Amino acid sequence: MENLDLSGRKALVVGIANEHSLAWSAARHFRAAGADLAVTWLNEKARPYVEPLATQLEAPVAMACDVRAPGSLEAVFEAIRARWGRLDIVFHAIAWMRKEDLQGRLTDCSADGFGEAMTISCHSLIRMAHLAEPLMDQGGSVMTLSFLGAERVVDHYNVMGPVKAALEASVRYLAHELGPRRIRVNAISAGPVMTRAASGLDHFDALLEASAAAAPLHRRIEADEVGRTALALASGAMAAVTGEVVHVDAGLHVEGLVLRS
Repeated sequence: MENLDLSGRKALVVGIANEHSLAWSAARHFRAAGADLAVTWLNEKARPYVEPLATQLEAPVAMACDVRAPGSLEAVFEAIRARWGRLDIVFHAIAWMRKEDLQGRLTDCSADGFGEAMTISCHSLIRMAHLAEPLMDQGGSVMTLSFLGAERVVDHYNVMGPVKAALEASVRYLAHELGPRRIRVNAISAGPVMTRAASGLDHFDALLEASAAAAPLHRRIEADEVGRTALALASGAMAAVTGEVVHVDAGLHVEGLVLRS
């Protein structure tokens, strides 16, 4: 079997919160395949959890990035330009919304809350693609994370469902626009995994059990399986794949999921 080699490639991973993050799994696989990494953390509160992971990755670019703060994301790309002059891979794993909106009904979501969730969880991908384009003059791979709630109703996913649906639509349009530059854009729709972000969902333990029962493979997925998929999408092995939502969910998407409480 061919080895997936990213030697000499430059990768940006945004969205690592701790060692349980799906973004951490992707970053580890990129590094193990030979890529050089740029890693960000949200703020000073997150830094003690992420900076040691960046050290493990031997990341020469490691810095704070809050996409809500003017100039923060631009500073990351400027650091990459100054260090490497180019970029080959972007892994976007940012999602956020107000607690009352995440745990409340879509019907009751405020315009401000919906706008914040869209700006941070979806538009940040568009901004990253815009900033990455001039650095990807030899082509590249842009990836983001999604979930089944983008295409089907999943109880308790609430406002994040429409937000992730917008994210997946953005992937298709970005793939269309950036394809002539040989920049591929894809999403990984991961099955439920216990991460810091997932812990904010109501009844997440029940979601884990229900998904394992409903999936054709009758099991949960592991974070490492998402990381390996990200590696494949970053490599030449999937050079003809763009605009896709790749489901890494033990087949859950073909069955659907109903969770009642």
